[in-house]
Amino acid sequence: MIQLTLIRIEGYGPWTLTLGNDREHLLQILQARLYSDLQTQFSKSNGLVFFNRFDEMFAITNGIDIDKHKEILNTINSSYNDLEISMSIGRGITPYKAHLDAYNSRNLSNLKVRDSLVPMNNNGYVQIMHIDVDHFTSKISKKLSPYEISALIFNLYAKLVNEFIKHDALVFFLGGDNFMVPSNGVSKEDTLYVLDNIAKEFGITLKCGIGKGKNARIAASMATNALDTIRDMRKEGKIERIYEQSCL
Repeated sequence: MIQLTLIRIEGYGPWTLTLGNDREHLLQILQARLYSDLQTQFSKSNGLVFFNRFDEMFAITNGIDIDKHKEILNTINSSYNDLEISMSIGRGITPYKAHLDAYNSRNLSNLKVRDSLVPMNNNGYVQIMHIDVDHFTSKISKKLSPYEISALIFNLYAKLVNEFIKHDALVFFLGGDNFMVPSNGVSKEDTLYVLDNIAKEFGITLKCGIGKGKNARIAASMATNALDTIRDMRKEGKIERIYEQSCL
């Protein structure tokens, strides 16, 4: 079971209108700063925050209870007096189900921190994939302009989202050519099938590290280490597209 927290700026649209027409730079600064502050606070408790929309984020929060959520929210609110920020906690056997539970718990209460109605069981864990494009700098970035590269990456991002959501996994763009996928319940075989089909469609090669751990930071660390292991193996002539590491 995975725990996911939906973090949202409430009433964001109407609030932005109070800033006047020359507001866009202020909003971009605010969103970047809020993401940084939330990532800082949740990572201290071994959570990991991902952008959804810029006024809404998801955090993988296994091991972080409702009291800690309230503490984090109080810390954040002390720096953002003009904003109303809410957190809704969800749990499920897959990331997609956990995100639906978070959304449903949000609709059941007007509290600023809302807990899931689904209890966490003793089998809670996080599985995360770290995916990147092979030889991106040497084979792709030298052939395309910066904007053409962005177009390629965002098309790839959309394809990954559309394919992995069929397996109840959520895909997030990290920057560069890197993606992270909370993916509890998705097998190595299913992952290979999805990535091979996408790679053929885009004419690229993808590699993927899969990590499992009791919380988000451990799982992400395992996934990145698995990705680094693939690189090390290739130096020795061993070709692997997917490698998995777990500390469960």
